[in-house]
Amino acid sequence: MLVDTGANVTLLRTDLAQKLKEQLIYTAPNISLKTATGEKTEIRGKLDASIECGSRKFHHRIYVADITDPCILGLDFLQKFNFTVDLEKNEIRTGGEEIPLFSASVQHSKSCSVLAKNRTIIPARSECLIQGVPEVPGQFRYAVTNFPSQVSQKGVL
Repeated sequence: MLVDTGANVTLLRTDLAQKLKEQLIYTAPNISLKTATGEKTEIRGKLDASIECGSRKFHHRIYVADITDPCILGLDFLQKFNFTVDLEKNEIRTGGEEIPLFSASVQHSKSCSVLAKNRTIIPARSECLIQGVPEVPGQFRYAVTNFPSQVSQKGVL
């Protein structure tokens, strides 16, 4: 996830948004945005989702586009939820919580094992949401989640 104070809106990559397809609202093909390199890219749609930063979840409108990063937290998100960006300490803060940022020049490829909360059989060539917990608590710092309202979101990864 990229924190970008130069991005006016928060964006989610198209392939990730399609996994949340029941909530995706497609937009007219003539709506586009200008990238940091000056190129134009089409906005494919929008959705309302929960963005997890640190220990809190924030409900926010996210726009969907063909971008390189999985998700870009834009200025709209940072301002709406009163985030402070502290480049000296390399962190963002909100509600008294300090959330560390990682430099784009440093590769942070860290995996996190997730254990299913209950035994679940998932048929071949299918997918479903199941409740899970990280094997080592505290490893997840950021996540974008969206679930049907009738499903409990507690403990879902």
